[in-house]
Amino acid sequence: MGTDETPRSETARVTEALRNEIIDGDRMPGDKLVERNLATELGVSRVPIREALKKLAAEGLVTNRPNTWSTVRVFSPSDIADLNEVRTVFDVLSFELAAQRHNREGLARLEATMRKGQELSEAGDVVGAHRCAAEFHAIVTELSGNELLAEIGALLDSRMRWQLSRHDDLGVVATEHAELYEAIARRDQARAGALAAHHLGTSREQHDKHSKRLARTADDADQAEEG
Repeated sequence: MGTDETPRSETARVTEALRNEIIDGDRMPGDKLVERNLATELGVSRVPIREALKKLAAEGLVTNRPNTWSTVRVFSPSDIADLNEVRTVFDVLSFELAAQRHNREGLARLEATMRKGQELSEAGDVVGAHRCAAEFHAIVTELSGNELLAEIGALLDSRMRWQLSRHDDLGVVATEHAELYEAIARRDQARAGALAAHHLGTSREQHDKHSKRLARTADDADQAEEG
């Protein structure tokens, strides 16, 4: 760690590192997050670890337990249902407004992100493709031109990124993003909204399939140990 790193930047670095590890699946739901151990792993004091865990708890990725360790949040079916209900309104509105209000510069960034996502999907870069998909959605929210929507998006960002990282079929996501981009580029609000609603349905299906695959993997591992 450089000696010129301020406490604020150190906390930000630790927060970003832990956030990425949780979203990318390096730290699984229910995993313990012990301040002392994390400080050793990341080469920092326990202060930025403590602040990072508070931040991630506020973002909905971590569950803090007083007087003990924190854990990576385990999203219940109810949690997922709540998130999907909010996204049903949020995503459709974001894409419709982006189709209406986007500017040339923003549209160019959206296209570049969409094409990068396609390339990463074709290359089988799972983490890169997931991050690109999340960035695509973030740019759409920005292009909506609605400041309050952007504030809500910031509150949902980590949970949405986590959910988007639970998509195993990268090609389907990339294809639907290309269709959404075309609707926005043509300023077709109705089609953008309809595609966004369909895309959310795909997201739900992908999340369910991912969860079932993880459950089967865990069952297979348990059976192997018993055998």
